[in-house]
Amino acid sequence: MDLRTEHTELVRRAIKQDEAAFEQLILLHSEQLYRTAYVYVKNEQDALDVVQETVYKAFISIGQVKEPKYFVTWLTKILIRNCYRVLNQQTAVADLIEQIPVKESSREEHLDLIDALSHLRKEYRDVLVLFYFHDVPMKEIASFIGITLNTVKTYLRRGREELKKQLGGLDYVEARSSKGV
Repeated sequence: MDLRTEHTELVRRAIKQDEAAFEQLILLHSEQLYRTAYVYVKNEQDALDVVQETVYKAFISIGQVKEPKYFVTWLTKILIRNCYRVLNQQTAVADLIEQIPVKESSREEHLDLIDALSHLRKEYRDVLVLFYFHDVPMKEIASFIGITLNTVKTYLRRGREELKKQLGGLDYVEARSSKGV
């Protein structure tokens, strides 16, 4: 049996809910999926997240593949949609960061805070900005970013701790975090 025929047979088996066949297909294409995702999102962790989400979505909707020879095209289309979703979320959060108003602090403290935020892990920064600067409730943050409520709480706590370290215990962080978690 040649490679193309073997691949087509794996796709047919996967469509019939053969998990082992689906897993083999993903293993065959995982490197290509990762490279494609990385080209779009330009970040290792985001690329891995995109691939994971793509595999999940492909697994639950494998029955939609009508023609086995187009499996790779179908899978890549899912991947690219996921890349755009991640990029749109990043853009939305970046726009929010740029709109942070100067409140209750001097201009210098504000610039220090912006600089410290830019050095945080992306996940912590996103949650802190949405919660403290835009008063977005934790449940909405969880839904918007696509994480659990407990993860939002964890990111807020860890993000505040990191900010406090970076800012040398600056009162600004403590004053802002008095909103409670």
